[in-house]
Amino acid sequence: MTDRLKELSDAGVSIWLDDLSRERIETGNLAELVAEKSVVGVTTNPTIFAAAIADGERYDEQVAQLVAQGEPVDRVVFELTTEDVRNACDIMRPTYDGTPADGRVSIEVEPDLANDTEGTIASARALWAAVDRPNALIKIPATKEGLPAITAAIAEGISVNVTLIFGEQRYREVMDAYLTGLEQAREAGRDLSTIHSVASFFVSRVDSEVDKRLEAVGSEAALALRGKAAVANALVAYGAYEEVFGSERWRDLEAAGAQRQRPLWASTGVKNPDYDDTMYVRDLVVAETVNTMPEKTMDAFADHGEVLGDVVTGRAGAGSAILERLGELGVDFEDVLVVLETEGVDKFKKSWTELVETVSAQMAKAAA
Repeated sequence: MTDRLKELSDAGVSIWLDDLSRERIETGNLAELVAEKSVVGVTTNPTIFAAAIADGERYDEQVAQLVAQGEPVDRVVFELTTEDVRNACDIMRPTYDGTPADGRVSIEVEPDLANDTEGTIASARALWAAVDRPNALIKIPATKEGLPAITAAIAEGISVNVTLIFGEQRYREVMDAYLTGLEQAREAGRDLSTIHSVASFFVSRVDSEVDKRLEAVGSEAALALRGKAAVANALVAYGAYEEVFGSERWRDLEAAGAQRQRPLWASTGVKNPDYDDTMYVRDLVVAETVNTMPEKTMDAFADHGEVLGDVVTGRAGAGSAILERLGELGVDFEDVLVVLETEGVDKFKKSWTELVETVSAQMAKAAA
């Protein structure tokens, strides 16, 4: 069953688990996934942490200690999450030692800072210092205010997972922010080979929003395009990646030891039950990319996924044609991207509130 995951890995796709809990760490489950399911990285977010803390007693002792020390809830959240990421980094360390681009574990700056450049930079520094592992990645959202924070973090030698990327233009700005950060790091005399980044391009949410609009149009032509926008958008994004990382500007940095900012396909769990539950993995196979997936999607691919070779390189034109067709049918794709980013930031903020409320409840229980 797991041969399909190995086949995916052999095709050059890095499989990262989109989940983390203290239970996975302490029971050996994460190490088992590394050994048996080709997992070479981990991504997290506040919702994932909230679920882990609400469901597990493994946090109780640390929560009680922090409550006894009089720590406020935001500090307790910080300590619990950085502890998990630090320990996950240690489990992933052998992978990192063998292939430094992988073996990575991501932790996110506070979502409330999505529109606060200086606050994001300060949060990234604090998380990087607290986790204190070379294979950590600090997640920074690709908002307008997040872009200069990405540059600043990279310039300081902090490895970054840029999250919440939905469209080609913003993705180009993210790549520019990364290259600018590398240029500043080079000027400061830093070792560029130690700085890594991935750019998390969100997939399934695009189809969710576009399909809704196509169904509102209701014509046969519109309905025939359901389930096609997300992959098309990703193909266009990859075309931008090929262009930027084929440029003279990049070659100059690469000669100085810089590492490519790999595309990471995020939100690859299929939300529409009418679609193949592996489509956002199967249709985005290309070497030197990452696909981060919940374990349910990973298991589905292990069971019945297909690796059809490189189905992405050189297909930006095909993706653009589908997006143009959407416009002809009355779907404003630029508006789709604005809505998705706005909703994405809002969901991240709500998930942070959920995490704070979950930890507050655990603190109250410990204090009782």
